[in-house]
Amino acid sequence: MGVPTTVEPEYVGDGGVQEKRVSVEVNLKSDGEDEEDEAITDLFTSFPAIKGVEPEPNPLTVRAVLTGIVLGSLVNASNVYLGLKTGFTFPATMFGAIFGYGFILFLTKIFPGIPGIGTRFGPQENSIVQASATGAGGMAGLFVAGLPAMYRLSLLSENPKDDFGRILTITLVCAFFGLFAAVPLRKFFIINVARELNLVFPSPTATALAIRSMHAVGSGASDAMRKVKALGYAFLGAFTHIVVSQYADGILHNWHIFTWFYIWSGYKNGALNIENWGWYIQLTPAFFGSGILVGLNAAVSWWVGTVLAWGLIGPLLVHYGECVGKPYGEGKWEGLVSFGSMSGIGAPGWVASPRYWMLWPGVMVLIVYSLVEFLIHIRVVWDGLKYGVRSLAGSVNGVLQSRGKNNTFLEKQAAKADQESSLMEDFAPPEDQVPVWVWLTGTLVFVVVACIVCHVQFHMNAGLAILACILGLIFAFLSIYGGAVTDTAPLTASSKASQLVYGGITKGHYSIQDAQRINLIAGNIASGTADVATNLVSDFRVGFLLRTPPKLQFYAQATGALVSIFLAPGIFVLFMAAYPCIRDQTIEECPFSAPSVVAWQAVAQAVTLPKLPIPLSSGIFAIVCGVVCAIQALVKNFYLVGSREKYRDYLPNWMSIGVAWVLGVDSGYANAILFGSITAWWWRKYYAKNFDTYAFSVAAGLVAGEGLAGVVNAALTLGGVDGTKKGTMIALPGEDW
Repeated sequence: MGVPTTVEPEYVGDGGVQEKRVSVEVNLKSDGEDEEDEAITDLFTSFPAIKGVEPEPNPLTVRAVLTGIVLGSLVNASNVYLGLKTGFTFPATMFGAIFGYGFILFLTKIFPGIPGIGTRFGPQENSIVQASATGAGGMAGLFVAGLPAMYRLSLLSENPKDDFGRILTITLVCAFFGLFAAVPLRKFFIINVARELNLVFPSPTATALAIRSMHAVGSGASDAMRKVKALGYAFLGAFTHIVVSQYADGILHNWHIFTWFYIWSGYKNGALNIENWGWYIQLTPAFFGSGILVGLNAAVSWWVGTVLAWGLIGPLLVHYGECVGKPYGEGKWEGLVSFGSMSGIGAPGWVASPRYWMLWPGVMVLIVYSLVEFLIHIRVVWDGLKYGVRSLAGSVNGVLQSRGKNNTFLEKQAAKADQESSLMEDFAPPEDQVPVWVWLTGTLVFVVVACIVCHVQFHMNAGLAILACILGLIFAFLSIYGGAVTDTAPLTASSKASQLVYGGITKGHYSIQDAQRINLIAGNIASGTADVATNLVSDFRVGFLLRTPPKLQFYAQATGALVSIFLAPGIFVLFMAAYPCIRDQTIEECPFSAPSVVAWQAVAQAVTLPKLPIPLSSGIFAIVCGVVCAIQALVKNFYLVGSREKYRDYLPNWMSIGVAWVLGVDSGYANAILFGSITAWWWRKYYAKNFDTYAFSVAAGLVAGEGLAGVVNAALTLGGVDGTKKGTMIALPGEDW
């Protein structure tokens, strides 16, 4: 058997708010691999070919790309829903790999031997499915953070349908500038410095191992089908539950236990007061599934953050008159109070709500912790710059030598570049690489497109647009590095750093409205570019391990991205039409907390308004939290190393705590994730083999199933046949019993 290792595949992307770590144990020897097959002992070289599996002359097939696009589109639609709910977005990587395997294997059995449909299916083609799924599943992050924030600040049209063209073009810029510009980063991160910097790429490595095990001769195929079935059942179960439960929300979805006490017992006032602070149980498959993956540290941190905010700090603030709630019940519900109001901010006589008060410490935590981590690892940008200069020197030196000339400085730099390139062998010959003229031309073209789009559609000059692209590349370096080492891509840091930079540039030179528009558009470009670049390099890592030609992966992901450019804006407009409260914060009751939107909006206001109405006590508490976060980040990176690194697991996850504070007066998600993580701990402890086989598949199915059901529910809402119109509101606070 091979050496077991623990990898931490990224499951939670940005959406603007947070990144989490997901712990999945894999074995370096594929599960279905025969004992006599060669064990995998080195994660910095391509995997050996699987014995008994024939070579694949052309893994880029129509069926692979179409399958990936369909699966990625499901994830894309899910991500818009889930991101607007809680700031979470989920990559399509493992979902596309597992479900794609099952679907194409089904085709080969139904249509055996038919060219293009029923022919043999191998691991490299499976990686093409995964790459196209990643492309089609991306870009949702734009629509759960920066763009909705622009609507909340009245920076775009009142009706999102009128902005569809503008939304489409900014999505196009982010998708394809990031895609083309990331191509040369493959050689730097995967070939040149991977071994030296110990860039394991946990999620892509886990995906490659999963694909390899599914295609292994022997028990691999049967294990793979069990995973596919588990994913499918979980997907259908979650989808059905979310669609059906809206018609009896208080019974099937949200258990407001303290409302039940208020209705059916003599414990009246105390029960209603606890209900006011958002303590209830939500039967949410997506966040139970997320709990299976994120581990106890992240889940407990989120739950503890929720208890601190809405069980201790919030009630104390109200008790001492620092914050107030907004009564909204009447008659028998007279005691109902909303502690999450975000309206009337800064008006004469205005007093902050507990949610507004906690917003600033939450945003401070998210910014400071991620930015300190960002600065600690900025060395990778310097390494990338040196590599780029040396590679360019090598190219120029080659041209000079071909003409019988030489330059000592260029020769030295070229020699260093050759030395770096020799650290690890690339299986792909030059003809399998993405042609230089393709990625270089594409990069330059989309810089020009970015300038035109920003100037014409968003009144932002070309210089500011180019700066946004440059920042996107810098953040791409750091995001790829963060994902490769810890599986935590610092996309939050990228967006917030960009907002701070543009806040300084525009301060005093533009009107507040223009400054906020530039701030948010630039943040979208920078973080969107970094997100796409990180996804592509991660896919290149999967292909490197499975020996899939890089150019084929690039073309597959580019095709998927082309679909996402149209799909994600369409889903976004659907949600904005069905739920106006997403863009209008004066609407108190809303099923979407949109924490990422709130965070982006808050930072844009903070860096552009002359004076932001932040309560003094909130500001002081935010500064204290920021200092604590910074100290912890420094201690973790400079003291808890070597033999002390094991103690990192006991540090609080400040990103989770920050999300709990920004999310608002709501314990439903925290309870679901905590219960899911406890279930996973018990499952893994007592049924480890069963956990390894089914856990990720079940979790991925639960997440995707609820997300897609949310899109269906939005359509039902627009059609006037959703649960609020055709269902019962029994057992919900404020409703008739």
